[in-house]
Amino acid sequence: MVNITLFSQIIQKLNRSSFNKLVKNRQTDKHNKGLNSWTHLVSMLFCQFSKSQSVRDISNGLRSATGNLNHLGVEKAPSKSTLSYQNQRRDWELFRDYYYKLLETLGQQAYKRRVKFRIKSKIFLLDSTTISLCLSLFDWARYKTTKGAIKMHTLLDYDGHLPAYVHITDGKTADNKGAYDIPLLRQSVIVADRFYNDFSLLNVWDSNQVYFVIRHKENMLFKSIKENELPDNRHGHILKDEIIELTGTESKKKFPGQLRRVVVWNDENKQEIEIITNQMSWTANTISELYKARWQVEIFFREIKQLLHIKSFIGTSENAVMIQIWTALITILILKALKAMAKYPWYLSNLVAFIRLILFVKIELQKWLDNPFEEPKPPPQSFMQGVLF
Repeated sequence: MVNITLFSQIIQKLNRSSFNKLVKNRQTDKHNKGLNSWTHLVSMLFCQFSKSQSVRDISNGLRSATGNLNHLGVEKAPSKSTLSYQNQRRDWELFRDYYYKLLETLGQQAYKRRVKFRIKSKIFLLDSTTISLCLSLFDWARYKTTKGAIKMHTLLDYDGHLPAYVHITDGKTADNKGAYDIPLLRQSVIVADRFYNDFSLLNVWDSNQVYFVIRHKENMLFKSIKENELPDNRHGHILKDEIIELTGTESKKKFPGQLRRVVVWNDENKQEIEIITNQMSWTANTISELYKARWQVEIFFREIKQLLHIKSFIGTSENAVMIQIWTALITILILKALKAMAKYPWYLSNLVAFIRLILFVKIELQKWLDNPFEEPKPPPQSFMQGVLF
């Protein structure tokens, strides 16, 4: 029989020593007002796993686990006022740094073996999502006259379907402008939609030996230099494969080199999709399949918005919002690692729902992940002594 709760076992998967190093470097426990950084992290992770709607829910929820908090590394449940205070004051960058630290260790367990693409380049999927906010409450997040919003610019690792980099800006920042800050890995490939068709940005990537696969805009001016031979009948959806040069005055200044243009037929939407890339040696079918894989970043955005507590916020300050977003990203990292550890074929939505129901149940985590619907053992047979007389 396990003596600690499921939530405690999940928290024990986290590397606390690396967290303590980050705390020491950033001095986030200085003047902590009774709530240290670890307790703060555990409280916000509980907010995500239980989908608590307020600081009161977090405080009362952790209080309901009396006697089990020591297994979480927590002395006592925080009060709602203390938690609210630290959400406003504690540096949110601590939680961002810890996400990236966990990505190096726990995130490796979530990686899937690549089968679809036989290329050596690391594949990243780039996109952004807008999180709407009430302007009267979040007056720092101005987007439109009567609407507030922030934008998550996300570089998703194709292998693990986890963010390799996240840049959070105000809602007004254009997708291509938010992409200038992303870290670049040589010989990697970035797949993105037409909103990133910024020739200055593409030239930066090309200069750093980064490949890109981008859907180009309809008004792009170009001339054809060479038309490549189309693939055989196995890839009949490939309509054109050619080498081009830009002819627009401004665009040619921004990107003076040659590009490859691949036109594919999307049978599902009954339309042509025009793609440009600086990769000249891969097959046209590989280019089209890479662009098709871009949909995985849309699935990721849907997962974090539907399954986690990221569309409404328990604090109204910018710092509190940032802490909640980064702890949500830590939670999705943990969930995908648990999913990869399990022998049972979990859907992520089912895994989140079941964990939420049994968060404080004392059950062995790995055994439950592998066999969540184990039939209860029948009670032992009782033998009654017969009547002698």
